[in-house]
Amino acid sequence: MATVKHRKSRLRGTTASSADRYDLYLRAVQSPESEIPFFIRVYKREYDALPTVLREDFCGTFAVCCQWAKSRKDRIAIGVDIDAQPLDWGRKHNLQPLRPQQQQRVQLMQDDVRKVKGPKADVQAAQNFSFWIFKTRKELLGYFKAAYANLARKGVFVLDMMGGLETMEEDHTDTTSYKGFKYLWEQARFDPITHDCSFYIHFTFKDGSKLHRAFEYHWRFWMLPEVREVLLQAGFRRVDVYWEGTDSETEERLNSQCGVIHEISAAKRHTRFLSQVDGMAQLSVGCVAQGLHPQRI
Repeated sequence: MATVKHRKSRLRGTTASSADRYDLYLRAVQSPESEIPFFIRVYKREYDALPTVLREDFCGTFAVCCQWAKSRKDRIAIGVDIDAQPLDWGRKHNLQPLRPQQQQRVQLMQDDVRKVKGPKADVQAAQNFSFWIFKTRKELLGYFKAAYANLARKGVFVLDMMGGLETMEEDHTDTTSYKGFKYLWEQARFDPITHDCSFYIHFTFKDGSKLHRAFEYHWRFWMLPEVREVLLQAGFRRVDVYWEGTDSETEERLNSQCGVIHEISAAKRHTRFLSQVDGMAQLSVGCVAQGLHPQRI
């Protein structure tokens, strides 16, 4: 979880003034219950075996790690994040509710994700576009090389990507309603020359209060061909792209443009791609959804 400056409403006694931004983020953005089956399915398809060790880079409150530890008694999760605040929140709200045996199988490291350390992972994940924090090709290559080194010989590297023309529109906000609040994803700035971009997450509530810029992200908007090239340069043998094949409500086929998904559903326009080791790379782009299909490129 990258980020993070936030400003709560100055109005005391409002919902926003007492809102927990990490809880709201977990409810609006993350879906550990659907991520884990996707990781397993991709790994099993490639190696005809079940993965045991997960490494979650930029893990934030490490909800995915906790879900992984809950999924099987032999599974170990490693969460890595440089920010102490979300790690502390995760220890209280995500780790403590687990059984003692499950807690013991979650290892946390407050460190740079580019460090090569800890057990080798069968599945390594960098989700929600977190690696976009690396703005130069040299920095991105350094991270992908570290990811390669942190994976077991038979491993899968899962990344999230975002694409499509609408995702580059400035001053554009997508709004999604949840029980008790609304989630706003603001595309504030996009530089077509450098691809520097700024995004903000806000939350609004029924009493009219707003948690303004609960999270903010200043990234480079990486394109799919660029990421593929750097993955291969880092040593991965193959890159697969996954995308949503059909809209779950309309049954309309999704359109792809230049290998990037332009999703029909309003909430998300993401692609999933995977990188694999052995020297192989499998990239996953976007949120897990129904009707995923691989495209080998």
